Amino acid sequence: MVSTKGRYAIRFMIDLAEQGPGSRVRLDDVAQRQGISKKYLEVVVKLLVAAKLVRGVSGKGGGYQLLREPREYTVGEVLRAAEGPLSIVACLEEGAEPCPREQACKTLAMWQQFDAMTRAFFGGITLLDLMEGRHPWEE
Repeated sequence: MVSTKGRYAIRFMIDLAEQGPGSRVRLDDVAQRQGISKKYLEVVVKLLVAAKLVRGVSGKGGGYQLLREPREYTVGEVLRAAEGPLSIVACLEEGAEPCPREQACKTLAMWQQFDAMTRAFFGGITLLDLMEGRHPWEE
């Protein structure tokens, strides 16, 4: 399940992208436009900064800005920054210990397919797609 943190991270990233290339956006302004608590948004933005998806600039004229073009960000990477691994089952998370039941597991192939579909789905949608109202999953 994608939490509020993940959904707000996507909304924050779209908002930054909509302000134009190189724009620095104040957190107060995004919080107001998006109807999100500034305090909660601070938590989300720290995750995005740590993942090197955005940069924060302090002082007069400061704010947050994208580090790349909107077409270069996928929804998948934004969600992973905010949520952590998107794997549906723990045994498929990156760096997971090998499951002792792997050889006998009758559901592993199903989970692997679902995991691959999820990664492909979110990896195939960019911020630019969302900004422009495109639905690549319908194409």
